[in-house]
Amino acid sequence: MPLKSIIHAFFDETTNTVSYLVADPETKRAAVIDPVLDYDHKSGKGSVKSADAILAKSVDEGFTIDWVFETHAHADHLSGAPYIKIKTGAKVAIGERIREVQKIFRPVFNAMDVSGDGSEFDLLFKDGDIFEIGNLKGEVLATPGHTPACVSYKIGDAVFVGDTLFMPDYGTARADFPGGDARTLYRSIRKLMAMPAETRLFMCHDYLPKDGRNHYAWETTVGEELARNIQVNEGVSEDEFVAMRSARDATLAAPTLLLPSIQVNIRAGKLPPVDSDGVHYLKIPVRLAP
Repeated sequence: MPLKSIIHAFFDETTNTVSYLVADPETKRAAVIDPVLDYDHKSGKGSVKSADAILAKSVDEGFTIDWVFETHAHADHLSGAPYIKIKTGAKVAIGERIREVQKIFRPVFNAMDVSGDGSEFDLLFKDGDIFEIGNLKGEVLATPGHTPACVSYKIGDAVFVGDTLFMPDYGTARADFPGGDARTLYRSIRKLMAMPAETRLFMCHDYLPKDGRNHYAWETTVGEELARNIQVNEGVSEDEFVAMRSARDATLAAPTLLLPSIQVNIRAGKLPPVDSDGVHYLKIPVRLAP
């Protein structure tokens, strides 16, 4: 029987993001998944309050953080990975197709310092790669569709699915970002749903449905998703899903933090290089209509 991990969740209501601290109960080695850097878009001010909460919990529990795992280059929050790396020496890892995402967005921001080869990260994972957190064995599952670089992390009976799936009463991630694809997303979801029904699934986000529960949640199971997911339960075909997802995505506004998040997160969470005055600046591309 596989060793069961210790999992602590941290919810940032500002960005509706869930970060995780996952640890091996025997060796106390740990990993952080999808940490958030607190950023106020109106003022340009940032803080490390959310990352510090994770670090404080790791100290309380006697954990040593070896890894920061990103499920993808997020478009709705800035990553806290560099701060956790500075504080702990942890290595930052992401899916190898981050190279494609970098090449898509590098010209958008004229970000010529971005490598395009993923070297900003310490490790690029391939589908099926195995990693260790102490005595815990983990596996990388490529789950593209929301973005090309999306991966999920399977650790024991728990899978951290990033933005691929949401809670059953909310549905699935959008697939209209550059490099995203609804048909690919459907196939990634079916890959996850092929696992045993009791497999626990941990979401990267939760949003309250318009009708129904009034509390946030982020843990479900493969069986629950198959039975109850409002957009992609086991009765929904690939073509039906693609039609639904494409129509819905056409109505969605861009995430509030899209532009700052992407240009930071393709740099492994680092800010753009300092300007001549010693200040970091985020770019906002402006295109005037004819």
